[in-house]
Amino acid sequence: MSVLIDIAAGNHSENAISPKVVSGRNIKITKHYRESSDASLYLGDCRDLLRQIPDSSAQLVVTSPPYNIGKEYESRLNLDEYVEQQAEIIKESYRVMSDEGSLCWQVGNYVNKGEIIPLDILLYPVFRDLGLKMRNRIVWHFEHGLHCTRRFSGRYEVIAWFTKTDDYIFDLDPVRVPQKYPGKKHFKGPRAGEYSCNPLGKNPSDFWSIPNVKHNHVEKTIHPCQFPVELVERLVLSMTESGGLVVDPFMGVGSAGVAAVRHGRRMAGAEIVESYHEIARNRLREVWNGELRTRPMGKEVYRPVSGRAVNGVRR
Repeated sequence: MSVLIDIAAGNHSENAISPKVVSGRNIKITKHYRESSDASLYLGDCRDLLRQIPDSSAQLVVTSPPYNIGKEYESRLNLDEYVEQQAEIIKESYRVMSDEGSLCWQVGNYVNKGEIIPLDILLYPVFRDLGLKMRNRIVWHFEHGLHCTRRFSGRYEVIAWFTKTDDYIFDLDPVRVPQKYPGKKHFKGPRAGEYSCNPLGKNPSDFWSIPNVKHNHVEKTIHPCQFPVELVERLVLSMTESGGLVVDPFMGVGSAGVAAVRHGRRMAGAEIVESYHEIARNRLREVWNGELRTRPMGKEVYRPVSGRAVNGVRR
């Protein structure tokens, strides 16, 4: 068995935003899937990792696959080949999902000579044919990206959330957001005078405004298309239980793993680029030790104020 135990760093950063995950021991990271591991980080094809995971093991499979647009970590395929490749991975992801589990496939658009094809629509028949049930098509809105000149600039992507059965894990309370009118009360009827809203906050809806990881973002690494941790935290907290397994077939630099481990879940992920794999391992060690800086969940999105100086120049 190939086992790599991370050694805890000496001092804790003043910028840590969460405590140690577990005091008194180091994080256990294995190179292959092991049920006893805190994190299983496989360097290689995700299909090889998925084959190592027993049936019905994962409470959540969450990933953002390549969009087939020629990034450094992918080979561009024709669309039929791309769908066939994705179908093979989705089928294996379905196998490792527990009956109460969820699958979240985060995708954007395939773009070819200015024409866009939404990948969630292209892949929907694959999920449907497996018997998966769509619960939400979550729109992730962000404000930074390519500035288009022949069409409107794309500023959203989609998380397609599916479950195997109607009896699935879903806990809204950990991901509630502040009420718009927290003091609102019933004005008539038997509950007149009582608060009409949930004191814990409201449902965050299926439209999430979360900054994408660009340039000065606190989480930025060398990966060109990096998940913000907050995006995955909402999924982990609402769709899994403590100790549950979260699987990310296209791990990248480990943002899904960070969200999982931070909140007491186990994770397994695969990555073919060695430098990304190494960054993921380091980030998991840092989050375990309470040293990794991330954008806090629920932080308001920055809105520029009219007249405020930009780069030292006031209008």
